Amino acid sequence: MDFLESVDLKFGELVSLHDLYPSSPFFKHEASLRIIGKLREYSAEAAIATVADGNAVLKVNVEHLRDLTFQVGSVYQFIGELLIQPNNQGILQARVGRNVDGIDLNLYYQSFLLLRQFQADHLK
Repeated sequence: MDFLESVDLKFGELVSLHDLYPSSPFFKHEASLRIIGKLREYSAEAAIATVADGNAVLKVNVEHLRDLTFQVGSVYQFIGELLIQPNNQGILQARVGRNVDGIDLNLYYQSFLLLRQFQADHLK
């Protein structure tokens, strides 16, 4: 049984990298998340990508993404499970990843905020 067969797949809840801090309700072990960020670093040997959104940074384990080419400075979207390390740092175990260069990040974040507002107003 491989990784994807052993995980109860859930949709990746859309979150901002700025939402991923220890006291956040999104910062939960094995939470299924969808994030977007600019690739800051990539280690092929460790299969770790580091993505950033401003000063918010997240490490992404990309060992299961065999067909994705990584280029520092490009924008990527990942869906996966957040694993909380003993040092209280999070790492996303990615099961899906794609390059989204060309995305209008301002429009993306505007729609993200509108979605959050809608959820707050209608899903309580």
